[in-house]
Amino acid sequence: MAEKRVKPTFIGGQAALEGVMMRGKRMYALAVRTPDKHIDIRRVDFGKKRNKLLNLPIIRGIWSFLDSLIMGTKIIYDSAEMSGMDDLTEEKPSKFDKWLEKTFGDKLFEYIMMFSVVIAIGLGIIVFMLVPVGIAGLINRVVGLNRYLLSITEGLLRIGIFVVYIALISKMKDIQRTFQYHGAEHKTINCYESGDELTPENAIKHTRLHKRCGTSFLLIVMVISMIFFFFFKTPNIWLRLGSRILFVPIIAGISYEVIRWAGRSDNRFVNIISTPGMWLQKLTTKEPDLEQVEVAIAAMKTVLHYELGEGEPYTPAQAVVQESACCDTEPLCEVDSVD
Repeated sequence: MAEKRVKPTFIGGQAALEGVMMRGKRMYALAVRTPDKHIDIRRVDFGKKRNKLLNLPIIRGIWSFLDSLIMGTKIIYDSAEMSGMDDLTEEKPSKFDKWLEKTFGDKLFEYIMMFSVVIAIGLGIIVFMLVPVGIAGLINRVVGLNRYLLSITEGLLRIGIFVVYIALISKMKDIQRTFQYHGAEHKTINCYESGDELTPENAIKHTRLHKRCGTSFLLIVMVISMIFFFFFKTPNIWLRLGSRILFVPIIAGISYEVIRWAGRSDNRFVNIISTPGMWLQKLTTKEPDLEQVEVAIAAMKTVLHYELGEGEPYTPAQAVVQESACCDTEPLCEVDSVD
């Protein structure tokens, strides 16, 4: 359940491979536990602010969703490098690898990230948007559903597929460890927002659930899509499939506004509508150990110091790695965003 916040913050984050990323409005910090047990911190400052048009309601949600996918992909790649995991799978470059490097040069990594994001979005639309339409259509042919029941069935199938997917991947050993870092991220943010001193011993006592979690955002997308398409009724299967693709950005934008509002409020109604997402977080977060919480605190303290001027930066055995700006937009994480 949600904790009472005495110091609400716009800082949120993301679990990474053996680490946690915390992000603010002007920078983010990625802290990773290295094979020699030190904590390596990579601090990245954002470039120029995004266009004012991208701050408009709904539009800001669409842009922030895409921006977070791109940034999230980069975080996974960077954490793999920092944790030494990419060394475990390093192989001799193939002819195709050499051709890619020769053709795209320094831009190769950016193209790989963009390709990964496109694939992720495409698979997400197919599995969570189009497949439920197809299954609901088959059920309709067998039992015969009116338009309202057809929309409700499709929506329930979408939520069911999503929950089953989360439940299945949560059984994977490597994913469970990432989910522990996800829990460490939430505990650290909850510790700070409660006013407690940021220490592993304090943070680990807090809940691993948080209202601004991306898991809750995705569930809200599912629910809003069910409500949205309840009023957009058509018996034509091809129009239904097309509408599910066409309206994905709008649904994401509306969902962003809902979770933005929920992240700012602590009233009873908000807590009630946030409850299903908090329940689902019990699958996407696991209880971390003190070392994992320490990594999350290292990232949090770095953002607090360099962006807000609070406290001293975390000082691990290894020095903070400086980087240039990674993009030309503000990150998704604000007081009104998902973590």
